[in-house]
Amino acid sequence: MPIQQQFRDAMSNLAAAVNVVTSGGEAGTVGLTATAVCSVTDSPATVLVCVNRNSASNQIFKDNGRICVNVCAAEHKEMSMHFAGMTGMAMEDRFQLPGWEFNQHGVPILTDSLATLEGKIASVSEVGTHSVFFVEVESITTTESDALVYFSREFKSVEATRKMPEVA
Repeated sequence: MPIQQQFRDAMSNLAAAVNVVTSGGEAGTVGLTATAVCSVTDSPATVLVCVNRNSASNQIFKDNGRICVNVCAAEHKEMSMHFAGMTGMAMEDRFQLPGWEFNQHGVPILTDSLATLEGKIASVSEVGTHSVFFVEVESITTTESDALVYFSREFKSVEATRKMPEVA
């Protein structure tokens, strides 16, 4: 078996948060579902996002220079499928679904996501088939809900830890 297939099979065993990564601006409005999102540092607050160079969204992300990472809640499974291109829904129709707002830069924000990390692309590295975007985060919102993860090539829910009431 080729190492590329072994690598993909191994990565399917790495449970990962599901994110809808969006951009908006003069180059257009796009989004895609990504699990290749990772924190880099908190000073300055930076995340990395890996996007296939063959993706139609890749150049639009670069041209707009701004990205929002929308961390999906369990209820966003269908939304994630739309942005993964699994349902055939057109890009412009995806942003007509409930929950989308646009920030002052025209970047779509999924208002009921677990977290939104809005920022500007600080740098890009080209590695093999992917562009690695380093996004300097300028604005963050969070909510509490169950999470959506991708594991063993399936979407799964992870229950949020519920805070126990304090005993007097």
